[in-house]
Amino acid sequence: MTGLDLSCHDWAERLKSGRVPFRDLKHVNPEGDRAVAVFNKLRLADVPGTPTMAEAGGDWFRSIVRALFGSLDPVTRQRAIRELFLLVPKKNSKTTNGALLMLTALLLNQRPNGTLIMTAPVQDVAQLAFDAAAGAVALDPVLSKKLHVREHLKVIVHRETKAELQIMTFDPAVLTGQKPVAALIDELHVVSKMGKASSALRQLRGGMLPYPEAFMAFITTQSEEAPAGVFKDELDKARDIRDGKREGAMLPVLYEFQRDMQKDRDAWEDPANWAMVTPNAGRSIQISRLVEEHAVAKQTSESELRAWASQHLNVEIGLALMSNAWAGAAFWEQRGDRSLTFEVLLDRSELIVSGIDGGGLDDLLGLTLLGRCRESGRWLCWAHAWAHRIVLERRKDIAPRLLDFERDGDLTMVEKPGDDVEAVADLLCRVRDAGLLPEKQGVGVDTAGIGDIVDELMQPERGFTMDDIIGISQGWRLNGAIKTTERRLAGGDLVHSGSPLMAWAVGNARVEPKGNAILITKQASGSAKIDPLMALFDAASLMALAPQHAGAGTASFFSFLADRATPETAQ
Repeated sequence: MTGLDLSCHDWAERLKSGRVPFRDLKHVNPEGDRAVAVFNKLRLADVPGTPTMAEAGGDWFRSIVRALFGSLDPVTRQRAIRELFLLVPKKNSKTTNGALLMLTALLLNQRPNGTLIMTAPVQDVAQLAFDAAAGAVALDPVLSKKLHVREHLKVIVHRETKAELQIMTFDPAVLTGQKPVAALIDELHVVSKMGKASSALRQLRGGMLPYPEAFMAFITTQSEEAPAGVFKDELDKARDIRDGKREGAMLPVLYEFQRDMQKDRDAWEDPANWAMVTPNAGRSIQISRLVEEHAVAKQTSESELRAWASQHLNVEIGLALMSNAWAGAAFWEQRGDRSLTFEVLLDRSELIVSGIDGGGLDDLLGLTLLGRCRESGRWLCWAHAWAHRIVLERRKDIAPRLLDFERDGDLTMVEKPGDDVEAVADLLCRVRDAGLLPEKQGVGVDTAGIGDIVDELMQPERGFTMDDIIGISQGWRLNGAIKTTERRLAGGDLVHSGSPLMAWAVGNARVEPKGNAILITKQASGSAKIDPLMALFDAASLMALAPQHAGAGTASFFSFLADRATPETAQ
């Protein structure tokens, strides 16, 4: 059986009605019912009375078991659903269900000496998974005869097939070279932060290729920060398959609110909606308990509420959930236009100014070009950034995210110092040669990092002069540019290129009140990067001065304003 359509366009309605958020698979094989029967007999060792999964488990997870195992052709042993991506909040028995799913797979496996792997990012979670699987074996005399639990190795061996289920912490060095017939990765959002995580998963997938019955399962909660690395890759893939944007053999099971609800704080803070994303409510978690925890988190701090919402409601950390966020962040996403490329910017702008910020060896060098639209007068924003490869070692916490941006085309990794500055100068020369720079002060640079940029632009072959370049003081002096930018975003008078890198920088920005002013500084933002956004503020400082073309006089500028005037504004 191949070629299953795994899209589910009514997933949100299904969640509202208490159903699983994936389509009914009509053509699954009886193997699915057999798997559910095995799964139902397994006992929960850590629950009073040690009930079976038939008694204590949720129908939602049985539906997953039925779909995954029911996609296995009993004759060819070809599995149509080769991957599972389950996104479910904490306290919904994610790890226990995952462990018992893998135990079911071990019992149904027909491949002699096959290896099944369940891995988690930390020892405590791996131990919990092992205890659930080993406990189920110990409570069933039949299973105890079929399976041998090797406690010290965290391995369960099938006595007849000699296949083994290995439960371990995620270690790329150990996983590389493995050829499992089944693998389950718990808490992928944490795993993705580990070095060589993507390589290890790629190796696991490659090791499965000889086995037509093999499957890979990801069971995870949402991340406490914006998705990045392999977690973002797999999450995007699952959403795309669910929404019919791409085909694939991954079953997407995503317990999350639709996008508009995630952005609407009143919606996701309403306990009446929480049952949509907590499929095990009434079993391992009670809504009343979540209400209590929500109240505590809300009273503690904004950051604590953010963390709670991401882990217990799968609310994605993004622009709508940032603490002390810049006001412009609320309008950023809706002002994006991915068709606004560098070339389009040149074509649509009657004038362009630039802002430049950053550039240390463990930093980003951000360039933002801000154009004034020829037809509408709107500000058009395009941004790019550069980083030395050494930043991937020095800033391992954001390395997966930076690699995402490189793949998106919004970040360029350079091999030696100076390559980034030369690339910036090349782009500015193209703007200048297109006749779009103002007659003076078209390049705004953070005064702390002005040296290398000035030296490069002042090279004789570049042709820039000190009239073209101005240092932009930071701190409270940027207050006017910050407020102008957020007002233009709110009013729709600023459109940007929809860069994920820039969205990240915007989301990282933290506001500090200072008297009647607000400050956005790298210090307030902590270790997160905001260089491209600071470059935007530098450019906005220049654009707010209503610059003119090189050679243009006052008359031409007022002519430009007259051309923009509507009959109403002209009166």
